[in-house]
Amino acid sequence: MFRTAEIGRKIGKTDFEEIAPPLRIELIELQQRLRAADFPAIFVFAGVDGAGKGRTINLINEWMDPRWIVSRAYGPPSDEERERPEFWRYWRDLPPEGRIGLFLRSWYSRPVLDRVHGRSDDGGFEGRLDRIARFEQCLAADGALIVKFWMHLSRDAQKRLFRKWEADPHESWRVSDTDWEHWRLYDKFTEAAERTIIKTSTGSAPWHIVEGEDQRYREITVLTTIRDALVHQFERAETRRRTARALSERRAANGNGADGEPASLAADLAAATGRERTIAPPHQPSVLHVLDMRPAVTAKEAKKGLRKETARLNSLYRQARTEGISTVVVFEGWDAAGKGGAIRRLTAAIDARDYLVIQTAAPTDEERQHHYLWRFWRHLQRAGRVTIFDRSWYGRVLVERVEGYAAVEEWSRAYAEINDFERDLAEHGILVVKFWLHITPEEQLRRFERRAEIPYKRWKLTEEDWRNREKWPAYEAAVNDMVQRTSTRTAPWILVEADDKPSARLKVVRTLCDRLEAALSDPGHPRCPPV
Repeated sequence: MFRTAEIGRKIGKTDFEEIAPPLRIELIELQQRLRAADFPAIFVFAGVDGAGKGRTINLINEWMDPRWIVSRAYGPPSDEERERPEFWRYWRDLPPEGRIGLFLRSWYSRPVLDRVHGRSDDGGFEGRLDRIARFEQCLAADGALIVKFWMHLSRDAQKRLFRKWEADPHESWRVSDTDWEHWRLYDKFTEAAERTIIKTSTGSAPWHIVEGEDQRYREITVLTTIRDALVHQFERAETRRRTARALSERRAANGNGADGEPASLAADLAAATGRERTIAPPHQPSVLHVLDMRPAVTAKEAKKGLRKETARLNSLYRQARTEGISTVVVFEGWDAAGKGGAIRRLTAAIDARDYLVIQTAAPTDEERQHHYLWRFWRHLQRAGRVTIFDRSWYGRVLVERVEGYAAVEEWSRAYAEINDFERDLAEHGILVVKFWLHITPEEQLRRFERRAEIPYKRWKLTEEDWRNREKWPAYEAAVNDMVQRTSTRTAPWILVEADDKPSARLKVVRTLCDRLEAALSDPGHPRCPPV
């Protein structure tokens, strides 16, 4: 692969001075246009030591406006980063819509280094490359522009460069013992790099191999590629807009849609791509139909059991805190199903310094400018803590699906994205416990009516709650799909019969205790003791 790189290719000073000024103008104009766009641009730089990665990133910041650029370079993880999943720091640093992200020594660095130094075998290396490909596909499917540059030098060219730097007192700092060690392992790096590029160069996140020996050639090649990628991305966006506009005009000329709803640009765009925004629920029983909604225990037994399990949870969580096993607890369920009451029973057993409750509502403006999983990644806590989500990332396949906030292709791919997310957590040693609190429509109606009568609970009841009842079949179909597609071995769904609150609360606390106990007794469960 690297033998086909344009080794020795150069651009003369006169040619560079002719090409550079108009190219710089194009780039700054494209950057300003990007600021109003609905996608981020992500440029990844990897490659041979000394091939000009850092200098190229500096030039991009010089030619364009650095205020709208996120530049990140990664070294060994800090204590804070080590206590979270590997991809946490990359998700944290992703640029929002309208910005450019420049990533050096990114998610490719550790897999390649581990392979070269024998810290991972072929299977482990391939698995990490698959994980990277899924990560990039997740971002690209959400609209991100991703372009990756492998900056290359031949072995002899790298050696000459290192010798040149060492002979210059002002440049000698650039060469370290590690650089020479990597040079001696050049063939192993090349082998790992070739496999990396073959495995992860996709239509939505392509690699570009750039010969780095000649500085002017390297810079013009990278900057021209960035320009062309941005132009192509804008052209695709404009094509979608023109198609949507034509459909919108046609719908407007014909009046409202068949269902009486006004035409909308979002609906037109979905129609333009052959994708509907909602689907009719299937006429079949759901997983919820098999639940026995009768109380599992008496009120007296539930009270006694809850006292015992609360004490047990306190002991188990403290042990998990010491061993560095974090816990993520997810609560989903019908309106008035008792999520808040169940959460309070959990937090009563945990030191307030060690848990965080995240109540998920409609995304903020900042959150809308990122992939929908971004806001959940950033809430992950350090080792040993408990994070409780009152509604969660499952909104994409529940409310956003049913209410039409997400198109079919968006929520359909979310099942795999969510499974990847939870797999990342589990592989890091985070215990993921997910509860769906189920009540019958009749019990929900009784609770709504009681809320309307009690002054200090009246605020919980909204017009939206009443409206959601009318879509019960659609939500039940969505819950059924959610459970079937995202209940995995490492993160299974626990369905809680919640018509009887005491029984439901006992089941929640007892289940969390059982999962914690199993993780603590498993010597193979990953641990990350706090520093």
